[in-house]
Amino acid sequence: MTDVQVVIIGGGAMGTSLLYHLVKAGWSDVVLVEKNDLTHGSTWHAAGLCTHFAHNPTIQELRATSVRLYRDILPQETGQNCGFHRSGAMRITRNPDRMDEFRHVAGLSDFTGYLLEVLTPERIAELHPLARLDGLLGGIYEPDDGHVDPSLATNAMAQVAVQGGGVIRRYEPVRAIRREGRTWVVETQKATYNAWHVVNAAGTWGFEIGQMMGVNVPSVPVLHQYLVTDTIPAVADRIAQGLAELPMIRDPEESWYVRQERDGLILGPYEKEAQVWSVDGVPPEFGAELMPPDLDRVEHIIEAAMARMPALGEGGVKTVVNGPITFTPDANPLIGPAHGAENAWLLTGSSMGVMEGGGAGWFLAHWMTHGAPPMDALAVESRRFGQWADRDYRVAKAVECFGLQFGVHYPHEERPAGRPVRSSPLHDLMIARGAVMGVAHGWERPNWFSDEPDAVADETFRRANWFDPVGRECKAVSARAALADLSVFSKFEVTGPGTHAFMESLGANRAPRVGRVGLIHALTPAGGVAAEFTVAMLSETCAYLTSAAAAEEMDEDLLWHHAGRFDIELVNRTEELAVIGIMGPKSRAILEALTEDELGPWLSVHEITVAGIPVRALRVSYVGELGWELHVASDRAVDLFKALEAAGKPHGVGLYGAYAANAMRLEKGYRAWGSDLTTERTPLESGLGYLVHAEGRDFTGRTAMLARQGEGAWDMALLEVEPGEIDPFFAHPVHQDGRIVGIVTSGAYGHRTGKVLALAYLRDATARNGLSIRILGQERQATVLHAPPYDPENLKLKG
Repeated sequence: MTDVQVVIIGGGAMGTSLLYHLVKAGWSDVVLVEKNDLTHGSTWHAAGLCTHFAHNPTIQELRATSVRLYRDILPQETGQNCGFHRSGAMRITRNPDRMDEFRHVAGLSDFTGYLLEVLTPERIAELHPLARLDGLLGGIYEPDDGHVDPSLATNAMAQVAVQGGGVIRRYEPVRAIRREGRTWVVETQKATYNAWHVVNAAGTWGFEIGQMMGVNVPSVPVLHQYLVTDTIPAVADRIAQGLAELPMIRDPEESWYVRQERDGLILGPYEKEAQVWSVDGVPPEFGAELMPPDLDRVEHIIEAAMARMPALGEGGVKTVVNGPITFTPDANPLIGPAHGAENAWLLTGSSMGVMEGGGAGWFLAHWMTHGAPPMDALAVESRRFGQWADRDYRVAKAVECFGLQFGVHYPHEERPAGRPVRSSPLHDLMIARGAVMGVAHGWERPNWFSDEPDAVADETFRRANWFDPVGRECKAVSARAALADLSVFSKFEVTGPGTHAFMESLGANRAPRVGRVGLIHALTPAGGVAAEFTVAMLSETCAYLTSAAAAEEMDEDLLWHHAGRFDIELVNRTEELAVIGIMGPKSRAILEALTEDELGPWLSVHEITVAGIPVRALRVSYVGELGWELHVASDRAVDLFKALEAAGKPHGVGLYGAYAANAMRLEKGYRAWGSDLTTERTPLESGLGYLVHAEGRDFTGRTAMLARQGEGAWDMALLEVEPGEIDPFFAHPVHQDGRIVGIVTSGAYGHRTGKVLALAYLRDATARNGLSIRILGQERQATVLHAPPYDPENLKLKG
């Protein structure tokens, strides 16, 4: 048996990049084992596309880091070219919504510093003279994009890694993985390794390696094909004239991409009905083979591409490449710790391969080295799916994602495939009352309520058909009372003699007193916000914690990690309990009609009986009104809801959903975990200093949080935005005197105040006056609010 620090299972661009970056970070005894040749996975991605275009800054940075690595760093380190061609790239469209999307991504890129140019049809013609302009509204151009030779790039990373002490074992398939004590044992066909860390970077084999690790990896191989043409006369003529390589071009509406390949072209189609492959395991004999061509499946897309670019029809088909690429349920890679498995990591599930591989390896290497990711990880977090992401779900979502590879990404999009997969006990009641459902971590939840049967939310960047109904929901909450299904919360109980000490050291705030409720933010070692817990202290030996639905696996891992030195028991009660919110000035009267128990003051918790049903009542409100969260056994939730509804009828009780809650919490300036609160920023930068008590206490991230204050610290501000036809949502740049000083993290129209509101991080904390936000290219004035515009003294909450 060979003792090592890390075993990386799988090569290609992802695994080899991790080996490269771990070695560069000073790790020793790192071994990469690969079933086939190191670059076999990359051959299926031989189109080698590299791009800066992304809707999320973390995804964009993965791709930008890959470009820098292939274009600049590796050639300097090896003295050899990686085959990177800086051709530039464009996306074209005839869809007005797509132009909104382009403007949104361009705004984000202004903040992150990656140049993107929104195009007119005339500019498209200048950049790509082979494209016809019929019906086009415009496009977007990425001048620093290009394509790379995947084999050259992967081998260059391997060369540098091996020179630095990394070890690569080719043709060494893994046979078994098991946990022995505190280490991992990895058995291959040729050797056995005893490792502190194991990394699943197996790509197409990621699901199977996950099964060996005891970890659910919700990825599915999907067949993707592209064709390479023979010589195209128009392309050959350009080469003869010494003209620059044509930029890559994508038509999202017709679902294809084209790039120049020597004197020909590569055409890659994405059909709507994807063909999944080897869902339950790759055949043992499968190596680096490609599948037979199946162009009949994509003939209509090829014809559309030829109509847009007639030159494609002037060269015959020289080669057809058809092979598997992996898709996760949201098409983003899985990067980070494996849930419930100490020192086990995922670096797999990327449908983009070499496009993201160089940056993905950097991202995980930083996480493994420093104990926290270099950027907000939520878009790629390996634990963003739970055990509920079963076979049917992952297949349905993989097919959906493949077909929507070029889909418009709307700010409130809800994709239907694979649903429902998790439903609260109130689900059917909500549907019967007009709920239009969304999804959070697999859970169905009401986004808004409609009077029209079978209502569906508009897909738009502008105000949708739910704007007025949400306004009515907010009116019901503020004028009377309204009920909400809040069951999606993650829920945990901590019990035992070490409970108080456990809570007292969990995060930046002290534990609340017995009978009280408080907020505790657990931090990363770098001082960023890892988790936000609402903590109800039921006794000195029992605490009840709730947190965001999407954080369930992450928060459970965090709590278990913290639990190691305390005499406590931790139980995940997410599935066992439902939660009903009752909010508004009439909420007390409704409850008093159903209970004789004390309801208690603001921020208190009581175990009471409502309509004869045992309830844990937390007097907290995320919407800024008098109200309670009622936590109840799932099998009693329907009875409780109906009792509340009946008692509330004389008071005009209504219903509200997630969209109304979002609008109302912004009127209070309340931050949301996952958008406003992330691992990138400390609670002090997030404006939560009143929830930080560092003096005389020790907790993870304390020193780093305090060290980050002062010069260079960011600051979160609540902004009132000039009204317009588009409300802010996220990722809009904040400007001051022509310079970019911040980024919007969330926004909405506040129906109670009549104000357009946004939360934004200002990376120049002194920027307070003369601010504006650019929303889809429109400049809107913004004013910093020094107090929340709704009930700034919390009189309604305390009433």
